Amino acid sequence: MDSTCGISDEELTERFKASIKIDQDICKIKGLPIAGYDDELDKPYIEYPDGRRVYPNEK
Repeated sequence: MDSTCGISDEELTERFKASIKIDQDICKIKGLPIAGYDDELDKPYIEYPDGRRVYPNEK
């Protein structure tokens, strides 16, 4: 067996994406902010439970 226990790269990618989604759902339930990336603006952001997005490098 290799380090991936015989799981394909595609399956590992899908499992990783699912784990991130679960973590984001847990953060939303707990009322914690979530870090994300806005592809349109090409910037990272922090999204708060009220839906507000803050772009950290903005003044």
